[in-house]
Amino acid sequence: MAGILLTCGYVALFLYLIARWRFFAVTGVGRRAIGALFLLKVAAGTVLWGVYTYYYTDRSTADIFKFFDDGNVMFSALPAHPLDYVQMLTGIGNDAPRFDERYYTVMNNWYRKYDTGYYNDAHTMIRYSAVVRLFSFGVYHVHTVFSAFLSLIGLVALYKIFIGFVPGLGRLLMAGLFLWPSVLFWGSAPIKEALLFLGLGLFLLQVFRWMKEPLPWTGWLLMLLGLLIQLGLKSYVLACMVPGLFALGWCRRTGDRHVLLKFGATHVIAALVIVVLPLVAPSLDVLAIIQQKQRDMLGLVAAMAPGSYIPTPLMEPTLLGMIRQVPHAFFLTFLSPLVTWDIGAMGLLGALENVLLLLLLPVAIFFAKPWSRIDLPIFLFCVAFCLILGLLIGWTTPVVGALMRYRVPMLPFYSMALLLIVDPHKLARWPLLRTP
Repeated sequence: MAGILLTCGYVALFLYLIARWRFFAVTGVGRRAIGALFLLKVAAGTVLWGVYTYYYTDRSTADIFKFFDDGNVMFSALPAHPLDYVQMLTGIGNDAPRFDERYYTVMNNWYRKYDTGYYNDAHTMIRYSAVVRLFSFGVYHVHTVFSAFLSLIGLVALYKIFIGFVPGLGRLLMAGLFLWPSVLFWGSAPIKEALLFLGLGLFLLQVFRWMKEPLPWTGWLLMLLGLLIQLGLKSYVLACMVPGLFALGWCRRTGDRHVLLKFGATHVIAALVIVVLPLVAPSLDVLAIIQQKQRDMLGLVAAMAPGSYIPTPLMEPTLLGMIRQVPHAFFLTFLSPLVTWDIGAMGLLGALENVLLLLLLPVAIFFAKPWSRIDLPIFLFCVAFCLILGLLIGWTTPVVGALMRYRVPMLPFYSMALLLIVDPHKLARWPLLRTP
């Protein structure tokens, strides 16, 4: 009962912040609607808890519990050894043998089974959980509420960026950002995706603001915070976005002439840098990292035999081998959930989401505005990000269950790309879809 009251208290606190904080005063959508979306996210995160409590019952392999449990181990240092707690949170001076003996070997996820030599993003989530533990008193659902609210901030930030490009489509934009099933479930639990949305929103809101006007020091701090969150969680998502951001900034600074040429040149240069980089810094061989990620995933498939595995040939360790797998990679990312619709409730939900993803494209084309009225730079930015991230996911992830989660950051940008081509005037027959 105490846990329920505490959880409800935090829900009430965040609803109050939504009602009072100026950040949530946005064009086209009222605060009550944002509050309702927050409650929906809390409910979705709670449903995910139920799935991993009563259906997938191996707590050690469920991300929603892995970071929570390891965060509790880190938090356990606070009463008797507060300096240890601070050192583990900051990563400063936390390499003494006692940290292994007391904490890290007790955790299940501090050390990778296969060390890649790169930052272990589980550390970020364990530290996050240890911080929220200060407020949760060990109640798991409080972590869900905090994560849902932080994710909400990030998604509202994305809304504030995009609404200026699609005036009159605020309700559709809000739905396209929030209501994908994968975004609702994976983006509302105490796992990486929720914090990733926070990082994306904070970072991009300030980047787009910077393209229009000089940033105050607070804007630079928020941009840095968003950047660090992304680097600490899923740096590859940021990497997939960087070429498009450079191209978009180029267009905004120099005018919107030759947009296709600017985007094409930027992405060709980025590809050449990736190919040449190992000659300068062998440890930054991006192609080898991608190929190794696929081999690791196929090895995991061989050990665990997941039901949603899609047979995938081993990628040849060459650039040509990667190019040959491009069609299969796009098939995995954009079509494979249709193949695994019959493996359970999650498979069916994933297939239905994929049907929606495919159907929305011809619907958007049917309601399209003239090409000359489309904001081409922002449209190409969204499309390029979706294609690059989709390609990377397809190259490395032949398991549909994992793939559905990894493509979560792509879905809001897919929605935005579609809305950019929609003509609001053609939606006059459906006033509920439009906003004043």
